[in-house]
Amino acid sequence: MSDLPTPDISVSDLSYTYPNGKKGLSNVSFHVPSSSRTLLIGSNGAGKSTLLRLLAGKTLARDGKILVGGVDPFKEGLEGVTYLGVEWVLNPIVRTDISVTELLHSVGGSYYTERRDELISILDIDVDWRMHAVSDGERRRVQLAMGLVRPWSILLLDEVTVDLDCLARWRFLDWLKQETEKRGCTILYATHITDGLANWPTHLVRMTLGETRKCGPIAEFFPPQSRAETSHVEDAVIGRNSSLLDLVMRWQAEDLVERGPRPSAKKLQKSSS
Repeated sequence: MSDLPTPDISVSDLSYTYPNGKKGLSNVSFHVPSSSRTLLIGSNGAGKSTLLRLLAGKTLARDGKILVGGVDPFKEGLEGVTYLGVEWVLNPIVRTDISVTELLHSVGGSYYTERRDELISILDIDVDWRMHAVSDGERRRVQLAMGLVRPWSILLLDEVTVDLDCLARWRFLDWLKQETEKRGCTILYATHITDGLANWPTHLVRMTLGETRKCGPIAEFFPPQSRAETSHVEDAVIGRNSSLLDLVMRWQAEDLVERGPRPSAKKLQKSSS
């Protein structure tokens, strides 16, 4: 059971401007229902990380409305909401001579022993690792275990599987899928890596140049195939994976056309003419 009465995410007319005056988000609106697994798709600079930080209450949203689990994430405490971003592995603390056991104990691993042991197994973590002597991929596994050892209702992920090998990533995402199905929790996951994700998401949200262009259930993007086309399950999954990759690449190509050349490229052309 979820810790929140409604573990969903609702965003209405959300806009955000960076301190330097650059527009980050413009009139973003979408809804992520409870017990869903949503992929947040968009090119670099589309505003995905900014949006996730706003949803996590790490940045104040002055224009628009955000409800995460039914509450404003900045004004109220986000009990049951977990945010994991890419910056953790750059933290100097996790590069010091400290053990995995100590780190897990510091975040409640000794209390949530069943979840701790499950994550250690799924992520193939050696509890005798010393953090100053492991790879970035191994640090990433420890980050995920630390961040998820406490039960959560809503999970916000920003490219956290980028350092994982294929098998570790697949096992981790499968565990997340089971979490949503068993506990009724919700995931919003920003990623550029769509390989093997065909049967993972329940919803997609497309972001372009700080705006949401389309969002909805996965079935709206990929209509059900005929019985003949799905007679071989493995072939159907491979085809769906290819279709998801093709869709994302087409969106990104459209984003490039809409954005046009970067201003700096125009300056360079003028200076060389």
